Amino acid sequence: MTLPARAGERNVALIDLLDRVLAGGVVVSGEITLSIADVDLVRISLRTLLTSISALQPRDG
Repeated sequence: MTLPARAGERNVALIDLLDRVLAGGVVVSGEITLSIADVDLVRISLRTLLTSISALQPRDG
């Protein structure tokens, strides 16, 4: 599966794009609020770091 190319751009495979993102890491965050009659009952904040293991390992040299 490849992403559609725009004028003057090259096709990038989805796996290549995912590899580039995981090499540097990405933070995903979100918030969920449960409420009844406009009264907030529960609020959950979520944050996660997605990265590859090799990006977290210290480099020798």
